[in-house]
Amino acid sequence: MAHIKNIRNFCIIAHIDHGKSTLADRLIQKTKIVDDRNFKDQILDNMDIERERGITIKSQAVTIPYKEYTLNLVDTPGHVDFSYEVSRAINSCEGALLLVDATQGVQAQTLSNMYLALEHNLEIVPVINKIDMQAADIPRVKKQIDKDLGLDSDTAIAVSARQGIGIDELFEAIINQIPAPTGDPASPLRALIFDCHYDAYRGVVVHLRLFDGKIKKGMKISFMSNSSVYEVETVGIFKLALVETNELSAGDVGYIIAGIKTVSDVRVGDTVTGADNPCAIALPGFREVKPVVFSSIYPVDSNDYEELRTSMDKLKLNDASLIFEKDSSAALGFGFRCGFLGLLHLEVIQERLEREFDQSVIFTAPSVKYKVRIRGGEELFIDNPMEYPDEGRIEGAQEPYIRAAIITPTDYLGNVMTLCMEKRGVQTNMTYLDEKRVELVYDMPLSEVLFDFYDRLKSLSRGYASFDYDISEYKPTELAKLDILLNGKPVDALSQLVFKGNAYDRARKVCERLRDEIPRQQFKIPIQGSIGSHIIARETVNALRKDVLAKCYGGDITRKRKLLEKQKEGKKRMKMVGDVELPQSAFLAVLKSRDE
Repeated sequence: MAHIKNIRNFCIIAHIDHGKSTLADRLIQKTKIVDDRNFKDQILDNMDIERERGITIKSQAVTIPYKEYTLNLVDTPGHVDFSYEVSRAINSCEGALLLVDATQGVQAQTLSNMYLALEHNLEIVPVINKIDMQAADIPRVKKQIDKDLGLDSDTAIAVSARQGIGIDELFEAIINQIPAPTGDPASPLRALIFDCHYDAYRGVVVHLRLFDGKIKKGMKISFMSNSSVYEVETVGIFKLALVETNELSAGDVGYIIAGIKTVSDVRVGDTVTGADNPCAIALPGFREVKPVVFSSIYPVDSNDYEELRTSMDKLKLNDASLIFEKDSSAALGFGFRCGFLGLLHLEVIQERLEREFDQSVIFTAPSVKYKVRIRGGEELFIDNPMEYPDEGRIEGAQEPYIRAAIITPTDYLGNVMTLCMEKRGVQTNMTYLDEKRVELVYDMPLSEVLFDFYDRLKSLSRGYASFDYDISEYKPTELAKLDILLNGKPVDALSQLVFKGNAYDRARKVCERLRDEIPRQQFKIPIQGSIGSHIIARETVNALRKDVLAKCYGGDITRKRKLLEKQKEGKKRMKMVGDVELPQSAFLAVLKSRDE
């Protein structure tokens, strides 16, 4: 392995879609780790969803040899849902390439990722990407790097990751500007777990950065968060494939395999040390990742429940942040109640279930975790409408808030402010970054951002506004359980927890959607939205009317009336025994009513 002075550990941080994966491709291609025949774009993104959407979901690492140096690139996810993973990846580096798009300039996540890197004392190298684009405005971006980021724009490297321009200068900047790692190979082992993945044949592959000591085959190691002990079977480095080595030493980035059965046994951010000679204190920053969005998953065909359970168990092997437990509904049968890191995480799980495991599933309306205070002082955390206590027992409720940072061109300022106010946002700060861009900071309920906020923000600003958030605190709210009744009977799978002020609009939208989806019967079907016993919205699916007067031509009106009365009696009886079938599309339509 390389001497510690010749190692450089760095990550690339950027806003979504600023060319992070493409730049990683060029660095890898330049050093010929992979031959041209086997090369493909977004080589570090190995999920189909990552390639299609152009996002990085799972962080990767790769060791790049350059001259006599060993460069360890730790790739980071770019989306706000995965901010804890980003912080652990940043913690395992000494420097960061801060990528800024020459056409779009500094965006919300550029700022938040830079602050994250500064918190961990990383050396930041600004890189201006996409300089080959017609819309590139390098002087404007340099001004933003000076003013918004407070970095020296003279040190910024101008590159085009797509065309491969400026890559050599970038390599030199990595070597000259990013410091070598510090650490003592003779000290007790102290290593940070920044990621892991599951291999069907070898168990869990743990991704490590060593700060002190050495790790080799046959050594006994301990995870400090839960004191579990394992014996190391294999040690190696990442060169796209896993390459076995004799040992890893202080400053190195690599992997170990130690017969660990599931990803849940490994915690990202945990410290690994020697079982026989442990280090005194763990590395800082470790915390449990907590889900913020909750939804229930049901198989479309209730006979597929066992298959869905097997698929969920396999997904859990690969994704430790997915949390689920058994759930059931009178309308949809057996399923699972799941916790997700955010809405993107939910979409990724849904797509993976459908693609990788060929499952047809229904997701119920996503919800956040509310804090409800019962009379007598007891506090409950509730994310499922079915667990909501009786209105009379509730003393008060609180919901989670976020601190949202939005950067938008001044032309769209009015539209963005209107949207935030509509979503119950309270403005706490407004800063003009330059004559064309403004940063807005809002306190806003998380539940309002879950559904259509991001899409609407993009359409109102023609794609120019950027958005970043972090969870702040719980604040009091007016909470209500909205029930949907069909023919007077509540359908549990359609119940939602909502803010009282939005309940009427939400109920009206759901009722309208259901009216269009439910097939007509021989009797009228009332669709109602209610809070407790109070009906707040109603739509009716009109009856199919059989023409009983078709055979009745001429003659007295009393004959016709008699037939109509007879039909009416029959319909009354049908309504008593007739139940409504709810088609699959109705559940999906209710979920989509939020995206309008």
